[in-house]
Amino acid sequence: MWKSVASNALTLFIVILVVAFGVIAWGRQQFIGAGPLATPVCFKVERGASLSQVGRTLEEQGVVSDARIFRIGADYSGRSKDLKFGSYLIAPNASMAAVLDDLTAGGQSTCGREVNFRISVAKSQVILRELDPVSNRYVEVASFDPAVEAAPSAYLDATQGGDLRLRITLAEGVTSWQVVDALKRADFLSGTVETVPAEGTLSPDSYEVEKGADRAALIAEMEARQAATLAELWAQRAAGLPYKTPEEALVMASIVEKETGVAAERKLVAGVFLNRIAKGMRLQTDPAVIYGITKGKGLLGRGLRQSELKASTPWNTYVILGLPPTPIANPGRLSIEAALQPETSDYLFFVADGSGGHAFAATLAEHNANVVKWRAIEAAKPAVVP
Repeated sequence: MWKSVASNALTLFIVILVVAFGVIAWGRQQFIGAGPLATPVCFKVERGASLSQVGRTLEEQGVVSDARIFRIGADYSGRSKDLKFGSYLIAPNASMAAVLDDLTAGGQSTCGREVNFRISVAKSQVILRELDPVSNRYVEVASFDPAVEAAPSAYLDATQGGDLRLRITLAEGVTSWQVVDALKRADFLSGTVETVPAEGTLSPDSYEVEKGADRAALIAEMEARQAATLAELWAQRAAGLPYKTPEEALVMASIVEKETGVAAERKLVAGVFLNRIAKGMRLQTDPAVIYGITKGKGLLGRGLRQSELKASTPWNTYVILGLPPTPIANPGRLSIEAALQPETSDYLFFVADGSGGHAFAATLAEHNANVVKWRAIEAAKPAVVP
């Protein structure tokens, strides 16, 4: 009798084990297998939301098939407390494992709304965009220049919400004064910048910030990135360059940045200026002269006068020999690289060619011919009606 009871108990135990293993295998397959989502969605994790709450919402929105399995899988993988507040783009048929990866990765939101405060040479612009999860493309909702326009209601409503990516973007060639002046109007930042950073020391780049981020701390990050870039590229510089310090290379890079917006020309333009320095010729670069007038505080807004080309200032490269004493803007990485790894040529001159680029010449006669062509292009343009 006892043998029969023991045998039945053992059989029952084995059955329970088989069923348990079967349930576990089924649950695992449910966790790693393709999910029910037919089209991509932008899923928002509320601040402070629990795993149970998120699981229920995922099931309600058709992202996962079973909130309990999602929760158990998160517990088993040790990530039940790793949920990150934000909005995340969930791909069609994403498995529960993939969804959990998306919600616990710890990076920035991958969808939802974004404010990009762009600081460029001509103006600043605030752009509010929202990601369309179906096309996976950002759609512009509103934009305005905070220096001259009031913020639209769409922007004001968005900034009141908790889930909003904030970004500051510096264009190549902006001056340090322009950056500090523009940041005063970034209403999602806090604090003040007591002094304008040295020209050329801010890295034109994109910066993710939190609401209430300190302006001075952001400036410090810009300086750190530029210093790291300069140090990296200085270590890789070509042999035989005339710069005595990295700072002199930064001055050249800023001139290259202001002289051409064509990436493919930067190294050639740097080579032209270095050729002129080698021959004892003045650089004769208009952007440096302009900086001597404006000190980087906005645009000149007109052409240079003959008296200004003859004036004795530290930045008048029609008068001084060699480089001016400071950069004339904040150059980007490509311009710093161009200054430190210039293209070799015989060119000593260049002038605009009407296509957005420049015509280069090795002799003054060739250059004068290019200037004639450029003036003809300018003369053929229709008159601008005020």
